[in-house]
Amino acid sequence: MDRPPLSLSQFVLKMHSRCDLACDHCYVYEHADTSWRGRPKVVSEEILARSAERIAEHARAHRLPEVHVVLHGGEPLLAGPARLRTAAEELYRALDGVSALDLRIHTNGVLLSERFCELFTELGIKVGVSLDGDRASNDRHRRYADGRSSHAQVLKAVELLSGPRYRHLFAGLLCTIDIENDPVAVYEALVALDPPRMDFLLPHATWDVPPPRPQGSPTPYADWLDVIHRRWEADGRPVPVRVFDSVERTLRGESSLTESLGLAPADLVVIETDGSFEQADSLKTAYEDAPATGMDVFTHSLDEVLGHPGLLARQQGIEELAEPCRACPVVTSCGGGLYAHRYRTGSGGSGFDNPSVFCADLMELIVNIRDRAPAAPSPTADAVGPTLADLGLDELAKGFGGAGTVGRLAESQLDLGRHLLAAVHERGARADRLASAAWELLVDLDTSLPAVVDAAVAHPYLRPWALRALDGRAPGTAGQGLAEIAAACALRARRGDHVTVPVREGLLRLPGLGTVSLPGDTEQAEVAAGRDGFTVRAAGRCLEIGWDSGADGLVRGWRPVRLVELPGWTVALEDTDPMRDSHQWPVSDRLSHDEAKLWSEDLAEAWSLIGRELPAYAPGVAAGLRTVTPLHAPGGSDVSAASREAFGAIGAARPATPDLLALLIVHEFQHVKLGAVLDSHDLYDPDGGGRLFYAPWRDDPRPLDGLLQGTYAHLAVTDFWRVRRLATQGPAARAAEAQFARWREQTAAAVDELAGSGALTPLGERFVSGMGETVASWAAEKVSPAALAEAGRAAADHRAAWNAAASVRT
Repeated sequence: MDRPPLSLSQFVLKMHSRCDLACDHCYVYEHADTSWRGRPKVVSEEILARSAERIAEHARAHRLPEVHVVLHGGEPLLAGPARLRTAAEELYRALDGVSALDLRIHTNGVLLSERFCELFTELGIKVGVSLDGDRASNDRHRRYADGRSSHAQVLKAVELLSGPRYRHLFAGLLCTIDIENDPVAVYEALVALDPPRMDFLLPHATWDVPPPRPQGSPTPYADWLDVIHRRWEADGRPVPVRVFDSVERTLRGESSLTESLGLAPADLVVIETDGSFEQADSLKTAYEDAPATGMDVFTHSLDEVLGHPGLLARQQGIEELAEPCRACPVVTSCGGGLYAHRYRTGSGGSGFDNPSVFCADLMELIVNIRDRAPAAPSPTADAVGPTLADLGLDELAKGFGGAGTVGRLAESQLDLGRHLLAAVHERGARADRLASAAWELLVDLDTSLPAVVDAAVAHPYLRPWALRALDGRAPGTAGQGLAEIAAACALRARRGDHVTVPVREGLLRLPGLGTVSLPGDTEQAEVAAGRDGFTVRAAGRCLEIGWDSGADGLVRGWRPVRLVELPGWTVALEDTDPMRDSHQWPVSDRLSHDEAKLWSEDLAEAWSLIGRELPAYAPGVAAGLRTVTPLHAPGGSDVSAASREAFGAIGAARPATPDLLALLIVHEFQHVKLGAVLDSHDLYDPDGGGRLFYAPWRDDPRPLDGLLQGTYAHLAVTDFWRVRRLATQGPAARAAEAQFARWREQTAAAVDELAGSGALTPLGERFVSGMGETVASWAAEKVSPAALAEAGRAAADHRAAWNAAASVRT
């Protein structure tokens, strides 16, 4: 079966080939490759223009929804504001109408100033900073050539990015590991700076020049990271850590967030200051000219670069790895490690056909994280939910929720899903032979491969099925559902298990994976996983479906769930599962290929906007929102919804613009988070005293739960327009300002209504107080007198109309 066309979506654009620091662990200047000596110090305007054209040409040919460009060096700030502006403007010009642009710069921070930050605000450039921890740790390597410390200057840069004026620019911190440094001191120093995310990088090494291993320890780097991972977990995961998040994602079968882990094909190319195309900079560790391709922006296209043997070798996944790696039990997480770290000359010249020089460390790290994951409860165990404080009440109450907090909400929902699954078995499926066999398989898999069962139970539409099976809304589906879930688990496990599944109305359902259409009179099908795919045997026919059968039309009747893989977020476009009809609006039929492409492009642009302009929401969305279900919009209207029964999913009709999709995502995900909190804790008297309450955005009175849900969702709506008025210009900025003034007024009024309801529990009062703090923090932000007056008039008119209607109702 043909592979889909390869493409590149990540580009490192070298702005300057020298650096103002002399870090002795630098892979550019301190390792085997010295090609930097013969390159121009500063990239020319001509090369910037041609690079932008090449990137746009490639993006257009491959219909890329988004491209990612990092301005790099050396030290890119040495190129100066004018040349950085030229780079950004050329990229935006070339990509206009072609692809969304995620533009970043990575710097050592010593030159960062307000002048640069104002430029980056204007041009939408996010900033990542290298910092190795506290002063003692940082000074071990990151010094000026004369030995002076750079630590104080970098701290000033981080403080500048952490302030409210430039916080939206801050992309995170990058720390290179030195096992001589105290891991706790490094971790505490970085976390104290409150970065939006951070990462720890293994130092570059090869089998020829292996990394230091004091006292001959076999896994000192895993041990060092393990200390930090334990502390990070104990602290409630206060900051997303890319290496830890990547291990957990790959253990769940999702994509990695870094090229040093996982099996995803390489999709990055470097453009040097002389216009030459190179492979990843890390290859400079291996040997002289190791990253070179012999191609440049003037005479070669990026499709030609893709044909280079070095890049092709990194597109083949597990097949490209050394034989010991292919047989390794953690290969899907490790992925063989960073390509450069596999290099060895040796007598046979084995090149990169080796495990990573950090092989033992990677194995230990992955196993430690896997084994430290909370043990999945037995399906028959008693439910014991975490306290609201454990779930991060104060963070959630303010309208936010980072990856750790939302991850714990997801864990509580996973527990709930497991108990519902057990209840279905206990109450309705014990006497069903196929259901009993399915249950036995689920128990077996839960013992040996609990992550496989977790993935199935975490499917948002398991709970709607289970509740319908338990309350009689869908009689007779208990056994069928258990068999469907067991089949989906068996496919994920790939052990070769055979599962017989009842088929209803010609549809074989594999929750979270897709559906298979079979003849209408088919009563059951046998599903089994193999090495290259899975088989479905039914009605005298056998369908063979490859694991890479991701596109419609490859196997007749197979409709896989489409995954949209974005940087830091993998989300499913769920248009297959019959149980997805769990929102207040009708679901869309199966999307055509072109419709799915438009959804993917809009999701990419919306996610880029969220990460760029709403970074406080992005980690929570990435951790908790796994499914977007396309809805049907009656009359072409924009509709969206979240279901209390479907944690991790939102439904939406695709709106007119990606900006509105970003708004919709953060808005509806507020409902998802609050619903998960309310599943475990009472924030208000369920009866609310039988009273109805004023909601500033509705013409009808609302019960207390409706008011609470609406207010919480509108925190994100207000924040969206608050940021958009600063990120746009002209009429768009004025329209956003008017929206901000309006929603700030309405949300503040709703918080006051909740606080004065007299129906909140003590925890509810605490929660609403947190919401009030967020609204109060916006009160001092200036808006134009016209926008303020219009918001006040609209609020007064709405209140007057509501009072008049209330007098009629009474």
